[in-house]
Amino acid sequence: MSQERVYQVLSAASDEFVSGQQLSEQLGITRAAVWKAVESLRRQGYDIEARSGCGYRLRCMSDRLGEREIGAFLRKPRKNIYVYASIDSTNTQCKRLAMDGVADGTVVVAEEQTAGRGRKGRSFQSPQGLGLYLSILWRPQCEPEKLLPLTSLAAVAVCRAIGRVTGERADIKWPNDLLLRDKKIAGILTEMALEGESGQIDYVVLGIGINVHHTSADFTEDVAAMASSLDAVIGRAVSRPQLAAALIEELDVLRCEVMGRPEMYLDEYRQRCVTVGRTVQLLRGEERLAAQAIDVDEQFGLIVRHEDGAQETIRSGEVSVRGLYGYV
Repeated sequence: MSQERVYQVLSAASDEFVSGQQLSEQLGITRAAVWKAVESLRRQGYDIEARSGCGYRLRCMSDRLGEREIGAFLRKPRKNIYVYASIDSTNTQCKRLAMDGVADGTVVVAEEQTAGRGRKGRSFQSPQGLGLYLSILWRPQCEPEKLLPLTSLAAVAVCRAIGRVTGERADIKWPNDLLLRDKKIAGILTEMALEGESGQIDYVVLGIGINVHHTSADFTEDVAAMASSLDAVIGRAVSRPQLAAALIEELDVLRCEVMGRPEMYLDEYRQRCVTVGRTVQLLRGEERLAAQAIDVDEQFGLIVRHEDGAQETIRSGEVSVRGLYGYV
């Protein structure tokens, strides 16, 4: 496709101009075809400068979440990336694709989720063009209990991806909320399907939502009190395709190198976990118990000390943890 080939040449040229004649000769297409390809790329959101006597220059990469845009930032080509303009939920779509037999490592990305979900059925606000909504499907050959730390491991991978793109250090609110300067900017939802007869894992879906371009007006009032976005916190625009590529690569590292050795990320998780050292509330139904978070154990459970001195390890899914004194 001519526009794809023109894009590749302009992208490889970085900030340099490439003449229409050079594009025509290099790609074996007419000058008119070059012009049509440039106009098509512009309609897709690419900022391409045309200067008489110089040619064309790609000034700004599109922020659109497309296979081409994400692929431009990947260190090596990657298959099985599905991109949607709008979808109910990237996790739900991953599960649909799993039923169709798609391969391990399949990625689903959406510009918008109309029914984005968080833990315990909470909604995740996912407006068009503002965030990164990404899910990945894995088919691990292991016992289900081996995946107990998966969400925590993914939190480290997301922190690393954010750090690569922004240069900022992201922190973790146990078990799976991502914070930047004390504001929630991302969440993780892990879902698993087991085979009925064997009880073995059929697939696991890891869903990640990151607030990128949101302003306070893009959140409901209750969410705006605790959430923000990368742009708002660091004061500049962050590239969503670049962030998507970094996240995919960090998740691939997690899948290939860390899943079987979760201790590789344990120290980093502990260092990033801002819950440790705080007084927290443990919510069990209507009951609220105050406790001191003192450590994270080797299975990424939160160790707390109650007022009577007794210690307990909290596992994700057993209870909810909510902060006190303004800590959310």
